[in-house]
Amino acid sequence: DAFTARRQARVLFLGFSRCHSSNSLCLRMLSAKPTIVPAWPRFRQIGLCRAAGGDTSGYTRPVSLIKSASTVSLWTLVSRITGLVRELLVAATFGASAMTDAFNVAFRIPNLFRRLFAEGAFSQAFVPVLAASKAQHGEEATHLLVNRVATLLAWVLLLTCIVGVLASPFLVWAMASGMQKDPRGYDAAVFLTRFMFPYIGFMSMVALSSGVLNTWKRFAVPAATPVLLNLSMISAAWLLAPWLGQRGIEPIYAMGVGVMVGGVLQLAVQIPALHRLGMLPRIGVRTSAIRDAWQDPGTRRIGKLMLPALLGVSVAQISLLINTQIASHLPTGSVSWLTYADRLMEFPTAMLGVALGVVLMPQLAGAKASGDAAKYSALLDWGLRIVVLLSVPCAIGLLTFAKPLVAVLYHYGAFTETDVQQTTLALMGWGAGLVGIVAIKVLAPGYYASQDIKTPVRIAVVVLIITQLLNIVLVPLFKHAGLSLSIGLGALINATWLLVGLMRRKSYRPEAGWGLFLLQVLAGSALLVIYLLWAAQAFAWTELRSESLKRIGLLALLMAGAMSIYLGAVWAAGLNLRQFLRR
Repeated sequence: DAFTARRQARVLFLGFSRCHSSNSLCLRMLSAKPTIVPAWPRFRQIGLCRAAGGDTSGYTRPVSLIKSASTVSLWTLVSRITGLVRELLVAATFGASAMTDAFNVAFRIPNLFRRLFAEGAFSQAFVPVLAASKAQHGEEATHLLVNRVATLLAWVLLLTCIVGVLASPFLVWAMASGMQKDPRGYDAAVFLTRFMFPYIGFMSMVALSSGVLNTWKRFAVPAATPVLLNLSMISAAWLLAPWLGQRGIEPIYAMGVGVMVGGVLQLAVQIPALHRLGMLPRIGVRTSAIRDAWQDPGTRRIGKLMLPALLGVSVAQISLLINTQIASHLPTGSVSWLTYADRLMEFPTAMLGVALGVVLMPQLAGAKASGDAAKYSALLDWGLRIVVLLSVPCAIGLLTFAKPLVAVLYHYGAFTETDVQQTTLALMGWGAGLVGIVAIKVLAPGYYASQDIKTPVRIAVVVLIITQLLNIVLVPLFKHAGLSLSIGLGALINATWLLVGLMRRKSYRPEAGWGLFLLQVLAGSALLVIYLLWAAQAFAWTELRSESLKRIGLLALLMAGAMSIYLGAVWAAGLNLRQFLRR
């Protein structure tokens, strides 16, 4: 009957991917103008696409934004917890010394190039083009695009790794020439750079895989992948480092082994997920395959978009390079103090900013490809409200409660009370700009989804100059903490500029209620500041070092209290928290 036909049409229009192009029954049903999205489990119960002879393996499931963001955030939480365990082990085992500075510098070098090839320029260019290809040309054409992109990327990475290994002494000198004051640490940094440089190859292919999976709304595997690196490095610090030390080999080299094993594992776990989607890339090895990949319009479009994106990411990496160079000339341990603080800062940044950016990018690109300006703006508005609601209390925590966090997480073994104090200062610098750092993760995809990468790049170049001018003023006053503070202030400027740009071009139109919403967040934040200032001063956090379980339990109770006070205050001020769960 008509009702049954319309119900089937709704299911097929929103659920199938392949059968609609090959089965006339499915095509006839599309004329029923579907308007209702049924719950995903019912797709499989009805089984219409299978009954019509279609293939359901390539379905893109309807998933709510909050559910997707929660999935990414949950795995990010697991990743950050294991990452903190990793840093705790490294800090307790090696402390803050010339050798830990050597490892941190060596690890930053492949990470710098990884951000160029992986989640930096490549992802910014690849995901919008991939989403547009999927929406406009179908899955077969998109799979061919993935094959050709993977082919070019693999060969570029091979050449890059060879050059990087050979140029390791120069790269270490360019990153941290101040390390030459300790020849042993400098030589260790060169060796570790050569050993770990191929890590960028694994991680760049992981970025390609993650782009595909996220576009198909399979967020779990890409979000869970970093856990494998942390587990590998934990095993290296816990088991391999003592074993090497017993044999007269520098224990810090164990961390290089952990990084490389982690890279292999992260790439390996992508393969089954891609295979289930039917999107496993085939890398061409013949000259003809490389030539076809180079001539493909899709790869050329990605390459064209990568050029300004590469400049934009390079700006961020140049800033990191300059800051590391400056830190290497500050007192020994400065690079490590900044690194430990950075790990804590990345906890809220990844759980909020990265999770939202990963989920919003393909959604924004899809809305742009379909010409749905209202949805595009609504997605940005939802993301920004989440940023303000959750990143403001996190920033307050880093500014007012930094010492207890550092003491509980790092103050063990070789990590001294001086290290706690210096890491605390660096962490407070990050906290000053946390809202901006998180907001950029939501605002920048608003440009990338429109395949406009030049505007964020121009902004980033100006902000780089401003950041270095701030360094001239702040570093003489605050030493290494001035470096993190200048980056934080630069992030606030960057985020504000991106926001104003989106509003001026009318891509983003703030929805009603922002004024009241900000007052509600302000009310909760005021109570939170008072509570955390009291909690930071009421207990002797460093003196509780011998009672680690008591200190951990105390921190957990106080953090639970902080969360209850903040959320309770914004709820009492009239904020309906359920509204954020509806998208």
